[in-house]
Amino acid sequence: MARKGKRISSAYEGLDRDASYELDTAVNMLKDHAKAKFDETIELSMNLGVDPRHSDQMVRGVVSLPKGTGKTLRVAVFAKGDKADEAAAAGADVVGSDDLAVKVEQGDIDFDRVIATPDMMPVVGRLGKVLGPKGMMPNPKLGTVTPDVAKAVQDAKAGQVEYRVEKAGIIHVGVGKASFAGADIAENICSLVDAVNRAKPTGVKGTYIKKISISSTMGPGIKLDIGPLLERVGQ
Repeated sequence: MARKGKRISSAYEGLDRDASYELDTAVNMLKDHAKAKFDETIELSMNLGVDPRHSDQMVRGVVSLPKGTGKTLRVAVFAKGDKADEAAAAGADVVGSDDLAVKVEQGDIDFDRVIATPDMMPVVGRLGKVLGPKGMMPNPKLGTVTPDVAKAVQDAKAGQVEYRVEKAGIIHVGVGKASFAGADIAENICSLVDAVNRAKPTGVKGTYIKKISISSTMGPGIKLDIGPLLERVGQ
């Protein structure tokens, strides 16, 4: 326990835990504190003034991060015939139909995102208990149920991420790697914040975005100054 306390104290050295920082300053501080021997993931957390228990206050969507995520995403596509060929040509890692469903049912899930053509949903629908808890169930609102599987695969590979508010009203999304240039991390953050802000449910009263912070895998959390950030993204 003592070693953990020492590590945390070291991580927060030079930081004011109670202060909120302008975006570029916060990103540079975060990069300076990313001292792990591996390329740490940068994650953004947003506390929203919503109650996800009410369907009209669910915040969920996808956004393409302009500088990518730094992560190699494996994509599976449920499709047949020409659509299967299109998905494979676009770079899908796994393509199939009933045979792929059997693999999923057996727990053979070596991918991060699932895309399906509309005609495959009767097959995919049976996999809800497996894919649902993993957040991988295809959804037309997220563009993962679509006849244009090639574009969906390309978008996923290019840095598209999904955001979804959790029960406590918090969104967690990876927005890059510590090795990214500070300006690239900031640009990804702006794109995500803009998307979430635009997704504000009409039924939400009071403050929508309560808190935003960024952190690296092994580093400290740093609060962002929300007002200037929203102005920066055009709100």
